[in-house]
Amino acid sequence: MKSHAITFSSGATTEYHFEASSDDLKRVAPPAETIVIMDETVADLHAEKLTDYRLLTFPAGEQYKTLETINRLTEQLIEAGANRGTMLLGIGGGVVTDIVGFLAATFMRGVPVAFVPTTLLSQVDAAIGGKNGVNTGLHKNMLGTIRQPRFVLFDIDFLSTLPDEQWSNGFAEVIKYGYIADVRILTTLQSTDIAWFLKHPQKLAELIEGCVDVKNKIVHADELEVGLRQMLNFGHTAGHAFETLYGLPHGHAIGLGMRVALALSERHKGLSKETGPQLKQLLERFELPTSLEHNADDVMQLLVTDKKRRKEGIEYVLIEKAGVAMTKILQPAEIREALSVVA
Repeated sequence: MKSHAITFSSGATTEYHFEASSDDLKRVAPPAETIVIMDETVADLHAEKLTDYRLLTFPAGEQYKTLETINRLTEQLIEAGANRGTMLLGIGGGVVTDIVGFLAATFMRGVPVAFVPTTLLSQVDAAIGGKNGVNTGLHKNMLGTIRQPRFVLFDIDFLSTLPDEQWSNGFAEVIKYGYIADVRILTTLQSTDIAWFLKHPQKLAELIEGCVDVKNKIVHADELEVGLRQMLNFGHTAGHAFETLYGLPHGHAIGLGMRVALALSERHKGLSKETGPQLKQLLERFELPTSLEHNADDVMQLLVTDKKRRKEGIEYVLIEKAGVAMTKILQPAEIREALSVVA
């Protein structure tokens, strides 16, 4: 196991443990002081590795990322005798890290939390940066916290049980990092695909660590998302609407959202017209959809209530060129027009 720590502006320090194993987990999360929380799907696959730990579960799926689930887990923590010294360890994908992070921030006004992400999406994105949220109705992550975990542990063996769809789901966020911050990621992806990374696990581990580094640099510079951290929302504005309305996997929706963002970037930032087709080719290479039958009125109705809405319009992440992102206030009519790129 190789480790390094980052201290954020809040004063919190997070340790990142790469190339780790189940034995390493016991050293950094003593079972007597830890309660593991998983969704039922992850528990069916991996609970046998965690017999030394107290384990709580909840149903799998984005539809369970709600206050109702938080309330149910809170009651179970009380019954289990959890106290302010108990660490909650979320093992799973993005829904798990959101639920456990939010729960830890609010249970007894805050208890320690740590994550073992088990999907590519959660390893490169959801478990990193301390943002945790729950949904209310159709509004994604409308309630949330920013609070850094004590550690994030990366055990690539967990990815061995990942369904095919979840591989493409995670690579959407990898592609995002290339467009907002590091064109070297795009260069790597243009000559590889999912099958290649499955045959080269060490290269996959290096890619994951590189994505974590990109996100941590952004979060370290702007932990509370008042400026630079907003760039991580590239593709997420329209993407979240697609995800909510049409039940798409997160990465599939974000890939479509990135196409919309690049269309807007061409119009408003003079982005090269070659960039959009290049993204389309990358999405296809990593088995992500490039079009969606949708109702633009329904999408816009959801967008105008998005938490990124400002009095002047909707704050949108655009690309000046690959690797350079910025935000611009756009009007709903401008965004609606760009939705046609994925029609």
